[in-house]
Amino acid sequence: MQPFFVDSHTHINQFDTDEISSIVERAKISGVGLILAAGTTIESSKSCVSLADEVPLVEACVGVHPMDLKGRLNAEMFGELRELALLPAVVAISEIGLDYMEGRPDKVWQEEAFRLQIRIALEVNKPIIFHNREAGLEPLRMLKEEGAENVGVIAHYFQGSIAYAEACLEQGVLLSFAKPLLRDQGLQEIAGLCPLDQIVIETDSFPQPYKKNRETWTEPHHLIQVAECLAKVKSVSMDEIKEATFKNIQRVLG
Repeated sequence: MQPFFVDSHTHINQFDTDEISSIVERAKISGVGLILAAGTTIESSKSCVSLADEVPLVEACVGVHPMDLKGRLNAEMFGELRELALLPAVVAISEIGLDYMEGRPDKVWQEEAFRLQIRIALEVNKPIIFHNREAGLEPLRMLKEEGAENVGVIAHYFQGSIAYAEACLEQGVLLSFAKPLLRDQGLQEIAGLCPLDQIVIETDSFPQPYKKNRETWTEPHHLIQVAECLAKVKSVSMDEIKEATFKNIQRVLG
């Protein structure tokens, strides 16, 4: 199989239905050959599965985002997620994790939900793409305690410190770089030090109505900008970035 660029994390299912085909077409023209659509709730996870069933360029991830918890992840929700995770269209468990910003849902709810969803990933033998905001090393600790290295793990939208990057890499976690790489010199330095076989790329695309100009909304075709920046930082060609990130995501997805 010829390598292509893979957008390892998006929420393109959240765009208006009549926009999605053109979003996918723009991505395809730019050189993106696969887009992962991640759920944040049970319902959005279902929409990711439906989209993956309809669009060959899209594969689904399912999960409940820590910011979307309204209480504990109960048995009914766990059962629904497990059923979704077993579907062939689903390639990973995401977006799950911890978000300790002020005003976010109860930490106990978050930690329980994270562990339960890690266990689903282990049961169905599918990788984890996780969110971490202001939670330090806690996600890594829980992932290690639950044995998540057995299914593969990606740190979504990586913006952490060099110490956090080193902790991820030591644990076998891949770092996923997105558009912050274009403007953050510290992040560029981390990417420069990170082994190329532990890097993937993403856009985290979702509707951005707070941007007045629709053309400035992030879409999967912007993945090429991330790849170009990474190539410059690593002093390698775009083809090398394409081949490496393709191999890395394929290795994780199995």
